[in-house]
Amino acid sequence: MVQENNDPLTPQKLAGDLATFAIDRNDLKQLLAVVPKGSSLNLTTLEYELQILKILSVGWAISFFMPASDVNKAPVTHTFWELIREIANNISTLTQATAGTRLDYFDILKTRLDIYVKTMQDAPQDIQNPVNVMGPAFADLCSAKNDAVAILLGTKMFTLTMGAVKEYLNAVKLKDTKLN
Repeated sequence: MVQENNDPLTPQKLAGDLATFAIDRNDLKQLLAVVPKGSSLNLTTLEYELQILKILSVGWAISFFMPASDVNKAPVTHTFWELIREIANNISTLTQATAGTRLDYFDILKTRLDIYVKTMQDAPQDIQNPVNVMGPAFADLCSAKNDAVAILLGTKMFTLTMGAVKEYLNAVKLKDTKLN
């Protein structure tokens, strides 16, 4: 994620950039390419769950890396999730049209978010780093509990996504949105 120029961004543009990054599949494909040949892991499930984890990780990164005092945090967060809702609705409509299966992708995202949050809340007190929770939770969602490759994939997706968003947020300037 790189800003092409140094002009200040609107919160809407920043949220749009983050939503585009959240659904970009290039890093997802690179992660899947390292799954060993002959692995018993279901690649379709891995791909599906990695995409969900990436979207959720971008949302968490916004919450985590934008200071609570930043007047742009609420508009960026709101716009990001509205864009993700729109994308999810498009996925749901496409799935309905092509497969004849009714699907609410945004509801799936919310369900996965609830699962990840509960897993983090239920983690032992001595596990302070969310990275140590996300990989195993991801593997469990892929029906690959304790599979080292699945745990690594989830951990890497979470870590890389959080890092990319943090770097981007540190590199961009936002337009002053203070009310007059």
